[in-house]
Amino acid sequence: MLAPDFWDDNDAAQKTISELNVIKSLVETMTKLDSQYEDLQVMLELVIEEGDSSLIQDLYDSTQELRKSFESFELELLLSDEYDKNNAILELHPGAGGTESQDWASMLLRMYTRWGDAKGFKVDTLDYLPGDEAGVKSVTLLIKGYNAYGYLKSEKGVHRLVRISPFDASGRRHTSFVSCNVLPEIEDDNAVDIRTEDLKIDTYRSSGAGGQHINTTDSAVRITHLPSGIVVTCQTERSQIKNRERAMKMLTARLFEKKREEQEKTLAAIQGEQKDIAWGSQIRSYVFHPYSLVKDHRTNMEVGNVQAVMDGDIDSFIDAYLRAQINR
Repeated sequence: MLAPDFWDDNDAAQKTISELNVIKSLVETMTKLDSQYEDLQVMLELVIEEGDSSLIQDLYDSTQELRKSFESFELELLLSDEYDKNNAILELHPGAGGTESQDWASMLLRMYTRWGDAKGFKVDTLDYLPGDEAGVKSVTLLIKGYNAYGYLKSEKGVHRLVRISPFDASGRRHTSFVSCNVLPEIEDDNAVDIRTEDLKIDTYRSSGAGGQHINTTDSAVRITHLPSGIVVTCQTERSQIKNRERAMKMLTARLFEKKREEQEKTLAAIQGEQKDIAWGSQIRSYVFHPYSLVKDHRTNMEVGNVQAVMDGDIDSFIDAYLRAQINR
């Protein structure tokens, strides 16, 4: 960073600064944990020497706090897959059910946005298609932050909601489904070979949220990758150029994921394994009625406080999933 030409390439400089900040954060966290541990040792010695029972509860509470902090730090260090540290592209698509499932998608959109905010991540909307009456027909988010993909890859799959529908005058119970797809944002331009002649690029007028200025020009971009049939759209920027850049990043991520899944299928066939790598399998149920419970079907992690989960408190599910993968 002290090199005279450090700021000649602004993008490279920003990446270096981000990497430095991550390393600083890890060191500072380790130093803090070490200091807390030493404080606990001193407190334990006081309990033993003075026999002060009032200190026992403080010692217990402080120990539990240190354990929780250490486990969180440990998990962060264990996120070591190649793309875990990358930003995440998160897509939500409602299943059949019209307004009911579209409303469920908007609830999940709020949940992931609040989770990202609580983590200190930046959440950008890449594409947003509002529902006819309520909710959203589809939405794509770019969640920027260190290890964003490493954490959110656990959310890939179908999310199931059971509740008394606010859209049903008879007050009947409804079940809704939304699929969540999570991809790493790929910075390496050479990770996937995309030929210009394989792309069909359309521009159109934006229709989503964004204020009065966003709909005045044909700034929205739709890119179709002809060989694979993959279609991506971006309409949240005023500039067509910026929307095209973001759409290309989304396409790169989708093609990279497709390539990786094909490799996993080939490996599974060679090994003779029956492994479902489809992203459409149901992973979690959110029950609002007749009881309150959120259950992850992969780890059996359960949380009774549904409202807290919907407010973005999903770390317990992420933690359980990642630890299960590490222990496999």
